[in-house]
Amino acid sequence: MKDSLVFAYYCSGHGYGHATRVSAFARHLLNLDSRTTIHIISSAPKHVFNDSISLGVLYRFAEIDPVVVQPVAYRVDRHKSVEALRSFLARKESLLEQERQWLLDIQADCVLSDAAFLGCLAANAAGLPSILISNFTFDSVYSFLSTKFVDQVDTPLGDELLIDNHNSDHPIPDGELKPLVQQIYNGYRCADLLVRLPGCIPIPSFSTSPSLPAPPWTDQGSNTLLDEIVSHLVQKPDTHLLHPSIPFADSHPKKPLARSIIQAPLLVRGISKGPDTVYSPIGRSRFLSSLGVPGHLHNPNETKILIVSFGGQVFQRPTSSRSSSTGNSSPGYRTPPTGLQQITDSPQMSKIPLCSDALSKTDTSHCCHSAPPVIKPERSPTFDKLCAMLTKTESCLKNDVTRSYFDTSVSDIMLDHAVSDFDAGLLPDSSWIAIVCGVSKWGQDGADEQPPDRFFVAPKYVYMPDLTAVADVLLGKLGYGTVSECVDSCTPFVYVARPLFVEEHGLKLLLAQEGVGIELPRIAYEAGDWASAVGEAWLLGRNAKAEMRRKGMLGIEMNKREEEGTLLAGQVTDWVRAWHDSITQRTVSEV
Repeated sequence: MKDSLVFAYYCSGHGYGHATRVSAFARHLLNLDSRTTIHIISSAPKHVFNDSISLGVLYRFAEIDPVVVQPVAYRVDRHKSVEALRSFLARKESLLEQERQWLLDIQADCVLSDAAFLGCLAANAAGLPSILISNFTFDSVYSFLSTKFVDQVDTPLGDELLIDNHNSDHPIPDGELKPLVQQIYNGYRCADLLVRLPGCIPIPSFSTSPSLPAPPWTDQGSNTLLDEIVSHLVQKPDTHLLHPSIPFADSHPKKPLARSIIQAPLLVRGISKGPDTVYSPIGRSRFLSSLGVPGHLHNPNETKILIVSFGGQVFQRPTSSRSSSTGNSSPGYRTPPTGLQQITDSPQMSKIPLCSDALSKTDTSHCCHSAPPVIKPERSPTFDKLCAMLTKTESCLKNDVTRSYFDTSVSDIMLDHAVSDFDAGLLPDSSWIAIVCGVSKWGQDGADEQPPDRFFVAPKYVYMPDLTAVADVLLGKLGYGTVSECVDSCTPFVYVARPLFVEEHGLKLLLAQEGVGIELPRIAYEAGDWASAVGEAWLLGRNAKAEMRRKGMLGIEMNKREEEGTLLAGQVTDWVRAWHDSITQRTVSEV
């Protein structure tokens, strides 16, 4: 086996969560052995991998997976998503041959994939081992589009706010989805090792049960995981019965290792390093000043910070004045305290809330937060009366279903009468400020207005781990990147659910186990009725946040994630070397 390894790391272009954890693990691999060569292949833009590229990672843009179409950050357009999938699969064979040849050209030793099935297919075609590193796979995501749970949207504010001219959501027939999903599933079946991340749902291409289709994993009335699925997720991975390996073509050696699963720690980007991090008074003040926040608002004991992060939004300045942000805000929704069961081989995924009496004997002694878990899996009764007030994405407006998630921006649709009192319930009181991410402009119809009082706009490429660390609460959509960074920094999370995206179920379990989460109904989010949920989240998470800031200022446990990631990198590289050494030994013995 050669001294230094060459990895081809395929990263899905659907969302920043994939990109941030790919970049984090690439850094861990390089920290383990700086001679390692890593190529990242993705339709995600290059800048989201900057922290690993700065260490020597190579980047290549390529369309390697289909797009789940989201007209707004928290809705899925089932029909356009299926169109996008059909379009991609029509090009699959030509793309596969391109990637196979490229892997041979760079003399790759192994393919890593998060969670692009094409990478696993290409590795198998090139006679290379492949490792799937993810908390979910897209065969489950597309399969779940047949769920009978309907994400209803009313439009009381006018037809101009209809999403893609639809005011209702309709399941895709399973018979239509099955042959498309099967092609994705077959790609994942080629993977030889699964590195299962926290926040996982079933991975049907590895474990024989639960199998596809995905909708039977949930109660389709309440859209919550069934008890037996939660029970599967809390089992140690080495207890699962796995599908056998998919063999290489006859021209390649026989695969030397059986398929297996490793339970991973949390893969997450850390805060910026240096003598004065954002946990120090000097570092915090310097960072907030770079965002335009004046110095008298830098003291965390006097000013609390809400981060609003959905990406690509356009906000219109409220027409009412703001002297105080108090108001009668609808509360968030949370579960009563639930038991948690330990997963012994994962330092970061030690407890998951359980759904039945059969799984109720648990240990809650190691939670990051001092308050009970606060996830509300039940659907809010107001969800049937949602109005899509936010915006359409550009991809939806142009009917372009093949563009990357990262390419979408939003139109400036927002009605005056809908936001005339928008600021009344945004923040709990005048001690709060808000920093909004992903805003291309503040205003509508080309206007470039100033944000309302106590609101600030983050730069386009702000480093989110630092921003999340200075926050007292974060408001955003439920995705891996945001959840992992909130968990890592002990930042309470007020989230707007994506009920048709099946990964969400695993993320809710992770958030309940490791952090504080409050679900904000979309109608409350769109009406600017945030204050009560934000205040509740802060109260539940403030002690853990204060302790995290204390440790951060003293430098205690600041290298924990790096150490865990380096250990995982060692496991992965040892597995790759064992694979190639076994083939070499077999070849020598045959000679």
